[in-house]
Amino acid sequence: MKFGIMVNEGPFTHQASDSAYHFAKAALDKGHQVLRIFFYYDGVNNANKLSQPQADDRNLIKLWGELGKEHNLDLVVCVAAALRRGIKEEILAEGFRISGLGQLIEAGVAADRLVVFGD
Repeated sequence: MKFGIMVNEGPFTHQASDSAYHFAKAALDKGHQVLRIFFYYDGVNNANKLSQPQADDRNLIKLWGELGKEHNLDLVVCVAAALRRGIKEEILAEGFRISGLGQLIEAGVAADRLVVFGD
């Protein structure tokens, strides 16, 4: 099955990002395809390399980047949502790219299922 994934919450304020990460990892481990992961609203904070979690906390930003690299995933950050939150190309974590809502629409059309995490 082909999945598109949309993440609408940040890595430290809501469980949605954790759930999306574990869903994507499990889907890939089971042999499914993840066409794109689109970060929207506060979800764009998952791509901010300036974020520093506590030493005893998971680093979800790093985990997303590693998963993206391992599986050659398209990790897309919504440009409008990113700019509203002060996130520009120069502070994107490795593996993420900025683009527009057309990327979300394209993923929704091409995927068998578009799964949304967060409000």
